[in-house]
Amino acid sequence: MNLMEEQQAPPSAEGEAKVITLCGSTKFESEFAEVNQRLTMEGCVVISLGMFSLPDLPDYDWTVDSSDLKGRLGGVHFQKIRMADEVYIVDPGGYLGESTRREIAYAESLGKPVRYLSREHLARTGDVPHE
Repeated sequence: MNLMEEQQAPPSAEGEAKVITLCGSTKFESEFAEVNQRLTMEGCVVISLGMFSLPDLPDYDWTVDSSDLKGRLGGVHFQKIRMADEVYIVDPGGYLGESTRREIAYAESLGKPVRYLSREHLARTGDVPHE
């Protein structure tokens, strides 16, 4: 068995690579990138956030579109959760915002396994969270 075979994640029920959707606050862009890279190297198909901030588009006023934008993006992310075999929460320090809590509840309602970056970090390091 070569190195890449040893590092591959367990396959999904269909025998293909496991599909993992990342959820968490957009303020953790660098952590999303790290988790995405690690899971991809493990052989997973990773679905992440489409954007971490609104793009700067000439002649487009995001404030006019803001009322419906959050709902549309949330709906797209719920579809990403439905597509996943598993959901991975990017929650440095255990931070969970309101949107992420809704996504976790939705994933759990679908019976999707949910993993947390903060809990894996604690398991690896043995660190105790500070209060």
